[in-house]
Amino acid sequence: MREFWLRAIGPILLNATFALLLYGLFTIRVGLVWMIGALLWLLGRYAWQLFKLERWLRDARLENVPEGQGLWEETYSRLYEMMQQHQRTKQELAAQVKYIEQATAALPEGVAILNAAQRIEWCNPLAEAHFGLNMRQDTLQDITYLVRQPEFIDYLQAGHFDQPLVLRPNRNDDQVLSIKLVRYGDNKRLLISRDITQLERIETMRRDFVANVSHELRTPLTVVGGFVENLLDMEHLDPEQTQHALRLVAEQTRRMGHLVADLLTLSRLENEQTPLNESEVDMEALVQEVYRDGHLLSGGRHTLNLQYGGMLRLRGCREELRSAFGNLVSNAVRYTPEGGEITLHWEMRADTPLFTVSDNGIGIAASDIPRLTERFYRVEHSRSRETGGTGLGLAIVQRIALRHQAKLEILSEEGRGSAFSLRFPAHRVLASTPTRALAQS
Repeated sequence: MREFWLRAIGPILLNATFALLLYGLFTIRVGLVWMIGALLWLLGRYAWQLFKLERWLRDARLENVPEGQGLWEETYSRLYEMMQQHQRTKQELAAQVKYIEQATAALPEGVAILNAAQRIEWCNPLAEAHFGLNMRQDTLQDITYLVRQPEFIDYLQAGHFDQPLVLRPNRNDDQVLSIKLVRYGDNKRLLISRDITQLERIETMRRDFVANVSHELRTPLTVVGGFVENLLDMEHLDPEQTQHALRLVAEQTRRMGHLVADLLTLSRLENEQTPLNESEVDMEALVQEVYRDGHLLSGGRHTLNLQYGGMLRLRGCREELRSAFGNLVSNAVRYTPEGGEITLHWEMRADTPLFTVSDNGIGIAASDIPRLTERFYRVEHSRSRETGGTGLGLAIVQRIALRHQAKLEILSEEGRGSAFSLRFPAHRVLASTPTRALAQS
């Protein structure tokens, strides 16, 4: 501080000393003229430097810091250092803000900051997607102006945020959100949203599965229990009635056995920990085996044809492939009226192996086709039950197809028959021979 004042007053003292020297050598007028001129020069110099400083402050940039002499040089030098520090701080803050934005963008939840008036101060991209917001346009907008569903507004106004709100946005009925508000800071709130659509679907599937299994088991259990009670109540058993009752009991028991077996199969296939035991599968032998099983299941009520093109060997699990092929043939036999025709195709088409089971049976409406692979889905609620099906066959086929990177293709027209195909990827073909036609009936 002392050095500063010495440097600030030094020029004035120097000029005052020189003015006194002039006064001693000449007259007081000469000394005063010199002193006044020196002070005016110093004042003009300071005024010029102040002008440059004021002009720079209007457009304060690092590259245009003024230059000066003496104390002004030091002042401008310190301003330059302050500007450099400011730039470094600004860059560090910008980097931190960018890092926070990247972190919040990566969050699996949508996050929005609301002030005490429920106005949006900030939100991440996922919150924009969940609520249809736009950060640039909707900043400081009331959230209730943008999300106008009554249940959401009631949730905000009630102020009880211990339990989340399950919300289906109006603009997307297929989406389900779990919304929770968390108070923090000075009357601010975090609006946290999570997409639970998949969890809701899984829960719905679980409820439907339990209901369907209960329904499927109730009928055979009722039949078995009823006949057993009747047999127990009969004092004199009629051999003919007894045989009839036992046949129905055995039939319902087999039906429950098939249902349990299919459930266990589907559970095993859906378990990601279950390995796919792959080997080289002789497709000619496998298709012939499935064809013979179809004949036995039909019992001569249908005409079965086999069209085999080429002896292919496929890399896959023989047991699972046999199950998938067998389910397709079994469905065709069940849903094709007596006297109908069923054809099994195994061929190379468009460089990919294709297994197809086609029939001229009752067919399926186009609206039902997308849901055929759902567990227990039935085009007609009584159809599968009357034919002895469990409602799980196509679900098993679809899961086996996925495990083999294959695609289940369904073509059907109501009243004109159906064609179910499994298209396998070309990389699963191990060997092939020149195509030869084989037809059996």
